[in-house]
Amino acid sequence: MHFITKPVRLAHTRIVLGVALSVSVVACASLNKKERGVIIGAAAGGAAGAVIGNNTGSTARGAIIGAVVGGAAGAVIGHQMDQQAKELQQNIPGATVARVGEGIAVTFASGLLYDFDSDVVRAASEGNLRSLAASLAKYPNTDLVIVGHTDAVGTSDYNQALSQRRATAASNYLAAQGVSAARLKAVGRGEAESLMTNDTEGGRQANRRVEIAIYASATTRTP
Repeated sequence: MHFITKPVRLAHTRIVLGVALSVSVVACASLNKKERGVIIGAAAGGAAGAVIGNNTGSTARGAIIGAVVGGAAGAVIGHQMDQQAKELQQNIPGATVARVGEGIAVTFASGLLYDFDSDVVRAASEGNLRSLAASLAKYPNTDLVIVGHTDAVGTSDYNQALSQRRATAASNYLAAQGVSAARLKAVGRGEAESLMTNDTEGGRQANRRVEIAIYASATTRTP
């Protein structure tokens, strides 16, 4: 299990965060310590989310950035995501958990969930998805995008179809565990969002993955 934060351009981040925090401190001078912390945290989270958004071509991370809440509500959501990410880190061995903006990206190597060229969830990995479903039941104010990815071996049409079937299989499994289908969206991206070169086995292995984006639901984002 790995718990990471997506790297950003540090120089630009410092500038954006500095401006956001300065404005927040002035704006909330009359609030108590707890209230100031919430507002400042929201401003910092929003600025960091903007920077991350400018540096991501990922469907999963794009979904998270597109669902930014902002303000005090965003700070609350961010705190919830911190707690949920820690729990996922502990309960889902083998996955990579990354806090992105106000959401969470959970990445599984496809070999962890599926056998070669298969879209059937491996029995040995069902526990991982059950743990994820239990977490989603505990934090019901989120939606998910499940994104399947492949390497570039084979035709692009075949890889696209396989990635979609795998994303759909994971989505269906979560739904069977009680997660509302209305919260779930399955997307196949085939070989379109490679993380590394497909010229080496290590690169191809990294590209074969399933990403799950967890972000604030539309209801939560509604004022």
